[in-house]
Amino acid sequence: MDLKAAGSRKIKVLLADDHQLFREGLKRILNMEEDLEVIGECSDGIQVLEFCNHTKPDIVLMDINMPVENGVVATERLRDLFPDVKVIILSIHDDESYVFETLRKGASGYLLKDMEAEALVNAIRAVAEGHAYIHPKVTGKLINQLRRMTYLNDMGVMSGAAASKESGVKFVGEKSPLTRREAEVLRLMAEGLSNKAIGEQLFISEKTVKNHVSSILQKMEVDDRTQAVINSIKYGWVTL
Repeated sequence: MDLKAAGSRKIKVLLADDHQLFREGLKRILNMEEDLEVIGECSDGIQVLEFCNHTKPDIVLMDINMPVENGVVATERLRDLFPDVKVIILSIHDDESYVFETLRKGASGYLLKDMEAEALVNAIRAVAEGHAYIHPKVTGKLINQLRRMTYLNDMGVMSGAAASKESGVKFVGEKSPLTRREAEVLRLMAEGLSNKAIGEQLFISEKTVKNHVSSILQKMEVDDRTQAVINSIKYGWVTL
């Protein structure tokens, strides 16, 4: 994938962080790129909403811990009021609970503040093109959480109803491109099951499972199972 923005139009970025020095550093880094432009700075979630009401950025680079209104609340309100504005969380927190919550609220990416400048720039470009981008360190924690959920389910700690509530696919009517069977396969993928284990649970062949997985990846426009699971959390199809 070519991460450079197509054409000459710059990706407009709004910085939302309550630390001015941090914002200034980000601004210098991003404005050095030919295809990126910082068009504003905010120190709390209310300011973000007011800014977007007058000027629409392509990307809001959002901290979680801000006064007045935090980044999680602001992300949810942005999704409802300005659905075309994409949010990338840039945080010091690498706890998977923060990731789940912000993805559910509508964030398209979750990055850590200690990441390299080049990786940050590429993440912004990827999200601007419609992709989800999760910091590799956080992705690993997401997968570990899914494995813990599977272990608890296998040990009987989670009841069937609880497991369904925690990790079941939500059907969202016409918004979901998946068939009912594909949705069930996706749910089991989110629980960390292999193709063989999914086949055994659904009483279908491993080859059939592979076909369903390929169809899921194609419909969700992702390259692998991890991206499919992450996007399904973001879309609200899978709750964890």
